[in-house]
Amino acid sequence: MRRLYTIGEALIDFIPTEKGKKLKDINGFEPQVGGAPANVAAAHAILGGESHLLTQLGTDAFGDRILELLESKGVHTDYITRTRQANTGLAFVSLDDTGNRDFSFYRNPSADLLYDESAVSDIEFHKADLLHFCSVDLVESDMKETHRVVIEKVREAGGTVVFDPNIRLPLWEDENACREAVREFMKFADIVKVSDEELEFITGIQDESDAVSALFADHVETVIYTKGPSGSEIIYREGGYCEHPGYEVETVDTTGAGDAFIGAVLYQLSSNTKPVMEILRENGPEVLRFANAVGALSTTRKGAITSIPVPDEIDAFTSSI
Repeated sequence: MRRLYTIGEALIDFIPTEKGKKLKDINGFEPQVGGAPANVAAAHAILGGESHLLTQLGTDAFGDRILELLESKGVHTDYITRTRQANTGLAFVSLDDTGNRDFSFYRNPSADLLYDESAVSDIEFHKADLLHFCSVDLVESDMKETHRVVIEKVREAGGTVVFDPNIRLPLWEDENACREAVREFMKFADIVKVSDEELEFITGIQDESDAVSALFADHVETVIYTKGPSGSEIIYREGGYCEHPGYEVETVDTTGAGDAFIGAVLYQLSSNTKPVMEILRENGPEVLRFANAVGALSTTRKGAITSIPVPDEIDAFTSSI
């Protein structure tokens, strides 16, 4: 089985106890472990894969909580370091009546942004390894430079690099800085996962088909395009695509749904011995069917990691459709 490495933020999401209110009007929150790289690593591990998270936490109670939950879900934490120089990141979330979110982040800086490349110097990547990363920790920081080092090491080893922009504009000084960082790092990826909400922002192109085509630059071989409740598609550089319409569920909270989805995609890649691009080409519809089920089920509960379904739940859900 292939190993999955994810790099980036691990934080605490404070999920509101009430929907349909602006962040300033919410009186109660429930703390949940989150951060896209942590969510993806956990989803992959819960489904049965080998996951390693590369990040840094503060030496505080929130860092303890994150570490304990990740280890309980089977995520390898050997490359998670701790620091007293900054606290673990926090994100306060508000939910509208449909479960969609608004964020307010507290990290100036947070511990993850101080993650130094020395923490990853002894990792030996292999050709079968997968690396997943997002854009949240690509702001100017030690962590951004550590991303460069890890990506280069994975590419040199012949591994597969997966980029999910997962754009959070409140974390950036301006939109252009975010867009430039996304475009810069996208060229290092073999697979790009992008949502319908992000596509035009990243490419600057309104036409959906033209915008997706514009993502095929440098090393990008495959684009995984998600459309919320409307399902998802896999588009191939050499032409052609496959799709799945998604599932209708009663949504409670969409926090981490995209991470659960891509974690499920990565599990489908890691649990198959064929070359990654061959799996996506030959088994694309099944990859999407499974990942859409995982993503949909994750929205029926609050939180990110705590909402990820186990294999038996997924089997029961898909067999009932």
